[in-house]
Order: sequence, then C-alpha cells, then structure tokens
Amino acid sequence: MMMKLAVSVVLLGTFLMAQTPIEQHTTVTKQSTGIHWKKSYKEALQSAQNEDKPFMFIISRHSCRYCVQLEKTALSDAEVIATLNEKFIANTAYTDDNDYFPQELWNGGTPMIWFLLPSGKPMFQPIPGAIPTKDFKEALAIVLKEYESQKNQTMSKK
Repeated sequence: MMMKLAVSVVLLGTFLMAQTPIEQHTTVTKQSTGIHWKKSYKEALQSAQNEDKPFMFIISRHSCRYCVQLEKTALSDAEVIATLNEKFIANTAYTDDNDYFPQELWNGGTPMIWFLLPSGKPMFQPIPGAIPTKDFKEALAIVLKEYESQKNQTMSKK
C-alpha cells in the first residue's frame, strides 16, 4: 500500500513537471535512442513472459512535443538506457501509425508510460507526459523493486 502511495506521489509530481515547454519541436522516433525497442506490443509481451521481466510500454505520437521531450531527456540518458536494456522489455506504440495496443491502456494523452507485468496487467497507474530524468530513474527503481517483491511473494506461495 505504501509503495503504491509513493509511486502515486512520484507520478503526480512528474505530471506537474511535464508541463514545462521544450525549446525545439521535432519528430519523435524510437530509432534514435539506444534502447532495444521491441517491434510490437505483442512481441514485447511475449519477450516479457519469456525473459521474466517487467514491460515498459509507451503510448506516443511522432509529432507530440512532450513525446519528443521525453525522448530527448529521460530516454536518451545513458543510465536509463542501460537499465531498460538490462532489466526491462520496452515498446512504444504510435497512435498516428495505428500501432496495436490494448484499448484499456488508452487514456487519451501522449506520451503515456505504463509499467506492465509479463501478463500485460498494469503494475501502477500510467505516468503521463515527459518527466525529468531523475524522476524517471526513480520510477524505474520503484518498478523493479515492486516487480521483485511480487515475484518473491509468488515464489513463497508455491
């Protein structure tokens, strides 16, 4: 309960911080980062199950200014890239490309960052908007800690 409250506080703070404008507006594309993106939601979900890793799923648009900001900041940070590549499965669905994703994950805004279990079930509410790198790193750490905790609980029940 306290973990979910802590994540909610981080998410709220990051949403408020995401409202800062970016200086230059360009087009976002997952090809420009060093993150090992899976090609589709379904491929990423299968990989998360096979590799027993949490799944970071982002709903984005190519011309969304906050999507560009997220890519240029948090998703371009060397430590974030290394953590995502080692400990997560990552996928982005672009609404303007009509990429598939479960409609229950659609909240109407982009970017929308979800952390999912390998089953596809959300671990937390999504993080809306572009968040500062420091907060993104904190969110990754919280997700990993919660994921390991859930795995340990499942293992102890067997």
